[in-house]
Amino acid sequence: MRPDRTPQLPPRERIVDAAQALFLEQGISRVSVDAIAALAASTKMTVYRHFENKDALVLEWLERLTESYSDVLDQLAQQHPESPREQLLGFLGFIVTDLERAGYRGCPFTNTLAELPEADHPARALIQAHKQRQFARLHGLCAELGLHAPEQVAEELTLLMEGAQVVAQNKGIEQVGERLTRMVRQRLDARA
Repeated sequence: MRPDRTPQLPPRERIVDAAQALFLEQGISRVSVDAIAALAASTKMTVYRHFENKDALVLEWLERLTESYSDVLDQLAQQHPESPREQLLGFLGFIVTDLERAGYRGCPFTNTLAELPEADHPARALIQAHKQRQFARLHGLCAELGLHAPEQVAEELTLLMEGAQVVAQNKGIEQVGERLTRMVRQRLDARA
């Protein structure tokens, strides 16, 4: 959250921005509504005026987060309409940039799933739908690229990127982004 933006945003936007910053930094469970209100330069009453409860705020944050991932793929499609390879590598670059961010705490979707163990929690359905859409897009790009067994390649790419997020979080291997990039390029070249 950028402090210079805080006073310029409407209350609901400030609240979601604050929640995102805190959820990414500390996780959902550790963040109180009071902390969100304070960071949003708001009040707890204002938070509850816009969101029925903390779960509703978590869902709003996750919806926006999933939209941002879809937006990245949409922008790459506009930038490279005739090159599915560049779109795939662009999405990889997006993931790698996140991995290399200082203070990286792991995939926010995976972290959310770990914090919300209830099988019927609406956040789980939202994340599952997002991951399925993302896989479908990767599969479509692999098919457009004319790769042999495009669904299998999309599975491999998904497993590589998701796994890299966990490894970057646990610091099990150094230079995760560089290694991930090399592996993805090798997979794309080997399947051409």
